Amino acid sequence: MSLLSWIIVFCLLGGLLSVLAAALFLVLSDSLRNRLLPHLVSFATGTLLGAAFLGLLPHALDSVAGTDAHVIPMAVLLGLLGFFLLEKLVLWRHCHADHCEVHAPDEESHDHSTGAMILIGDGLHNFLDGILIAGAFLTDIHLGVVTSVAVAAHEIPQEVGDFAVLLHSGFTRGRAFLYNILTSLTTVIGGVLAYFTLQQMQAALPFVLAIAASSFIYIAVADLIPTLHRRVEGSATVQQIVLIAAGILLIYSTHSTLH
Repeated sequence: MSLLSWIIVFCLLGGLLSVLAAALFLVLSDSLRNRLLPHLVSFATGTLLGAAFLGLLPHALDSVAGTDAHVIPMAVLLGLLGFFLLEKLVLWRHCHADHCEVHAPDEESHDHSTGAMILIGDGLHNFLDGILIAGAFLTDIHLGVVTSVAVAAHEIPQEVGDFAVLLHSGFTRGRAFLYNILTSLTTVIGGVLAYFTLQQMQAALPFVLAIAASSFIYIAVADLIPTLHRRVEGSATVQQIVLIAAGILLIYSTHSTLH
C-alpha cells in the first residue's frame, strides 16, 4: 500500500469511526453515558500524552540531531501558545460533556449559530489533525499509526460533546450526524494536502511533529485533565490514573510492536 493510501485510510478511519462511536454513544441512556464518558476522557488523556512524549517528540528530536537542541522545545512552546490563542478565539474549544458551558445555548433558544460555530471549529481542528497525521506518516509509518490512534481516541469524547451541542442548538439527529461526517472529511483533505506539500519540505517535518506533540499536550492538559478534576473522590482518582496509564500503555505497546 502506498504512503498516500496509508494517510487517507487512517484519516478516514480516525474521523468516521469517532463520529460513528459518538453517534452510538448518544443512543445510550443519559445515566450510562454520563458514567462512561469520564472513562473515555481519562483514556484519551493517556493516549495523547503517550503519543506526544513517547512517539512524536523522540522522532522530532532524532530528526534534528546535530543541530541546536533548543529548536524542537521552542517549536513545542510556540505551538502551546498558538493553541492557547486559538482557544481564546473559540476555534479550538473542545466539549467533552453533554452540556458545554462555552458552546451550549439556552435549551429553549435553539440557536443554530452556535451549532454552526461548532462545525466550523471542528472542521478546522480535523483539517489540522490530517496535517499532523500526514506529517507523522511521512516520518515513519509506525509513528503515523500511533498518531492516528491517539487522534481517534480523543475525537470520540469530543464528538459526543459536539453532537450534544448540535442537538441543543435545534439540529435533528440525522442532520447532526451528517454534518459531523462532513466535517470529519476535512481530516482527509488536510492529510492529502500535507502529503504533497511536506514531501517537498522535508526539513519542516520535525517541526510538524513538534506542533503535533504540542497539540496533543495542550488538548490533554487544557481540555481533558480539567474535566477529570471535577471528580475528587478517591475511587474516581484511582480509575482515572488506571485509564490514563492504559492509554499510555496502548501507545507504547503499539509503537513497540510495530517496530
